[in-house]
Amino acid sequence: MPTLFGLSLLGLLAACAPTGSDLPPLPPLGVAGAYHLGPGDRVRVLVYGDKELSDVFSIGDDGLISLPLAGDVSASGHTPSQLADAIGASLKRRGMIEDPSVAVEVVSYRPIFILGEVIHPGQYPYEPDMTVIAAVSLGGGYTYRAIQSYEGVVRTQGAKTSDGLVHPPDRLQPGDVITIFDRVY
Repeated sequence: MPTLFGLSLLGLLAACAPTGSDLPPLPPLGVAGAYHLGPGDRVRVLVYGDKELSDVFSIGDDGLISLPLAGDVSASGHTPSQLADAIGASLKRRGMIEDPSVAVEVVSYRPIFILGEVIHPGQYPYEPDMTVIAAVSLGGGYTYRAIQSYEGVVRTQGAKTSDGLVHPPDRLQPGDVITIFDRVY
């Protein structure tokens, strides 16, 4: 009789196994470094001495920003300082400014997305050094069914997409899609 009870308990526990636990760990971000721009980011371009060329621009799905007089400039994958250099080179090449001085700063980052067992799933603004638990708090917190010890993240960097498990204190990247798993009863 104790064996039947033990087997029943084991079966019950197996049915309660959390979902998503078969994902591999997401590779760590490593040391915080220069931010690399991507589609959906908004940047402020400042051209010294030319207010008409200075404005806020969005990086399109094709990874380009379209600037007056400078034309289309590749932005995706570049740091803000690399983009500033590319804009300056384009202005000089087109003969618009002989020695351009350009600065680029990020105005707003690509949003993050939270799915699954949070009170308010959806799209939320990314902030630098945002953690998974901070993102969950933006979504109103965990539901009573949520697994709170790990989450799934889909991350796109350039043309590469990876998915894996993260933990509440892990840092996120702009554009991450976070899934909060539910317990299976």
